[in-house]
Amino acid sequence: MGATRNVLRCCSIALNAICAGGIFTFPLMSPVLSEHLRLTQPQLTTIALAGMMSQYTVASLVGKLIDTHGPGLCSLICAALFTSAYGGFAATTAWYPDTPSTSESLSIFRNLTFCFFLAGVGTVVGYFSSLFAASRFFPNQSGIASGGSMALFGLSPLFLSVIASTWFTDPVSGSLNVTHFTAFLSVFLGFTYLLGAITLRVDADAPVVESPPQGSEDEPADETTSLLPDRRKPVSLPSETSVLSLLRQSDFWLIAVFCVFTLGASEMVISNIGTLVLSLPSSAIERTATGGVQSDTAHQVKLLSLANTVSRLSVGIVADFISPVASYLPCGSCTFPRKHRVTRMAFLSLSSLTLAATFLWMNTRVFTRADIWTLSVGTGIGYSAVFTVLPSILSSIWGLPNLGRNFGIMMYAPFVGNPLFSYVYAFVSEAHAEGNGVCRGRECWQATFSFALGTSVVALGISLDLWRRWKDRL
Repeated sequence: MGATRNVLRCCSIALNAICAGGIFTFPLMSPVLSEHLRLTQPQLTTIALAGMMSQYTVASLVGKLIDTHGPGLCSLICAALFTSAYGGFAATTAWYPDTPSTSESLSIFRNLTFCFFLAGVGTVVGYFSSLFAASRFFPNQSGIASGGSMALFGLSPLFLSVIASTWFTDPVSGSLNVTHFTAFLSVFLGFTYLLGAITLRVDADAPVVESPPQGSEDEPADETTSLLPDRRKPVSLPSETSVLSLLRQSDFWLIAVFCVFTLGASEMVISNIGTLVLSLPSSAIERTATGGVQSDTAHQVKLLSLANTVSRLSVGIVADFISPVASYLPCGSCTFPRKHRVTRMAFLSLSSLTLAATFLWMNTRVFTRADIWTLSVGTGIGYSAVFTVLPSILSSIWGLPNLGRNFGIMMYAPFVGNPLFSYVYAFVSEAHAEGNGVCRGRECWQATFSFALGTSVVALGISLDLWRRWKDRL
C-alpha cells in the first residue's frame, strides 16, 4: 500500500510540475490574437505580463499556505484557477468574431488580461505544490526530488507546445486554434490538479522524517571523509537580519539590480518570442520546410524550454561539484565539504556574459527566422543559470534561516525588470507597426536589444564587483 501511494505521489508531483507552465505558451497564441483580433503589441505585452508578474506577487503567500495546509490544498486551488483562467480565455476568443471593432478589441483585451492574471497565479500555486510535495514526501532524497521537479517545470512549455502543435494547429495554414487549445488546457489541467489534490494530501498522523545534519560531530568517518577540510580566513557569520537592515546593505541592492537586468531582459524575450518571429521574414528553405509563423514560433518555444531545462540540470550539478556551498565553524572560518575550485559568482558572471553576447548577436547577425534560434538558446541558458545558483548564494551570504524570505524579496527583481524591458519592446514595436498593427522588420526590436545589451554589460560589471566583495565567502 505504501509503495502504491508513493508511485501515485510521484506521478502527481511530475504532472503538477510539467503542466504548470501554460502561460509560457502565450507566444504561440500572440500571432493569432494580433492578426485576427486586432490586439496591438502593447496590449499583447500587457496580457503576457499579467501572467508572468502575477506569479511573483503571491509567491510568499503561497509558500505560507503550503507550510500551513500542505500541497494537496494548493493543488485543489490550482485546479480551480486553471479551469477558470483557460476556460475564460477560450470563451472570450470564441465569442468575438475575426476583425472586431475597436470597442470589442478593448473588451477582448480586458478579459484576456484578467484570465492570464489568474493563470499566472495558478502557475506559482501548481509549481509550489509539486516542489514542496517532493521535498516533504521524500525528505531523504530531497535534492533529487526538488531538482527533478524544477527540471520538469522547465520542460513544461515544451510539453504543452508539442500538444498545441500536434493536435491544435492547422497543418495547411500553420495557425493555432487558440479557442480549442485553451479549452483543452482548462479541462486537462483541471483534472490533473484535482488528482493532485487527492494524492498529495498530507495525512494528519504521518510521521515527520528528518534528515540528519550533514557534517555533524557524531557522523562516522569513512575513507572518503576529508581529514583537513578546506578552510578560509575567518569571516562574519551570516546572522538573523531584519528586512530593514537587509535593505540597508549595498550588496543586497547590487544583486537585486543584477537580477532586474538579467531576469527582466530574459522574461521580455520569453514573453514576446512569438512577435519577434513574426517580425522576421522566412528564408527560402523555411518557406518550403515549415508551416509558417506558428510552426517557427513553436520551434523557438521548444528551444527555450530545452535550453532552460538542460541549463538548470547541468549548472546545478557543476556548481555543486566545483563550488560547494560553505558552512561555518564556531571560530568564524568557512569550510567546504569538497575542494572549492571557483566562486559561485562565476556562474552569474557567465550568465550576464551569455546574455550580452546573445543580444549583440541578435542586433548584428539576425536577419531571418532561421537565425533567431541563438536568441532562444542563449536566453534559456542565461535565465535558468541565474535562478539555479541564486538560492545558494543568498543562503551563503545572509544565512539559511532567512533564505525563503530573502529569495521572496529577490523575486521582486523580475517583477520590476519584466515590465521595464517588455514595455520598451512594446512601444518600440508599436512605433514601427504597419496599418494593421503588426510590426515587421529589424527596426521593431533593434533599439530594444541595444538597450538590453547595455544593461547586460552593467550586470556583468556588478557580478564582477560582487565576486571581489564575496571572494572569501563563496
